Amino acid sequence: MSRSLSRGDLFSALTVVIIWGLNFVVMKWALAAVSPMMLGALRFAVASLPLLWVVPRPRTSWYFIVSYGVLQGVGQFGLLFTALHFGMPSGLASTVLQAQVLFTVLLAVPVLGERARFHHGMGLLIASAGLALIAANHGNGPREMTLLGFALTLAAALSWAGSNLLVRWMGRGAASIDPFHFIVWSSAMSVLPFLAMAIAFDGAAASWHSVTGMGVREWAAVAYLSLLATLVGYSLWMRLLQRHPAGRIAPFSLLVPVVGLWAGSFFLSERLNAAQWSGVALVLAGLLVNQFGGALRPASPAGRRGQAAATFLDK
Repeated sequence: MSRSLSRGDLFSALTVVIIWGLNFVVMKWALAAVSPMMLGALRFAVASLPLLWVVPRPRTSWYFIVSYGVLQGVGQFGLLFTALHFGMPSGLASTVLQAQVLFTVLLAVPVLGERARFHHGMGLLIASAGLALIAANHGNGPREMTLLGFALTLAAALSWAGSNLLVRWMGRGAASIDPFHFIVWSSAMSVLPFLAMAIAFDGAAASWHSVTGMGVREWAAVAYLSLLATLVGYSLWMRLLQRHPAGRIAPFSLLVPVVGLWAGSFFLSERLNAAQWSGVALVLAGLLVNQFGGALRPASPAGRRGQAAATFLDK
């Protein structure tokens, strides 16, 4: 791994932040035309099926390919699309989804045998208070956050945390895995489950008519989600994690809600009340404590080097 971020790496990290921050508004635009499950089928079909014939299968087991497709594709985005459909504002979704960092820390202890530190617990408590404050200020009016939307977004964050642990488990193997190849093949695993749920929930005829009725803006949104948010975003992110310690890359994810909140306000006229802003501030503060709290504790030079490598969890 390299010792410092090159200009190219920094550009890649900031590119991912912008792509993922705008991602939530684009989802809202697409959901105006198609159901959550149909959007999932379209997103991952466009991101994978045209490339399966030219992209070789990644050098890992089918278990990891299928499991990641189910957790990160069907789980995370199926739940997130449904949350946005049922009244979750895009800006708040970008913030609440970052609870995946905290869920990853909690799950890594029993699943991977990793050790949680004091600042992880403090960050969890602060962020949990923020999430509780956001949840308490739900409503049912236009552009208001619904409690169902909030709960589904938290479930999406939990699913994302599961895919994080899967990546860490997969990374313990000796073989090097090409991120782009892995994203293409794992995305293909999501297509049939999404399509089956779209037909089961909406009916085959309604699903087909929703697709044929899509306009230029909706197809552009699908292209953005498939090509930029999925292929470009996740491939760049996984490549950065391969080149640098996770602790150097993970903090960039804290900028995603900043872009997401701005985009929701600018493009969708979303407005948060004072209590929700306070909840957002607590969530971000908790994430900051989780990411950087270990650096505040005095340690020997050897201990500091160990902390730098072990404090953060992969995304």
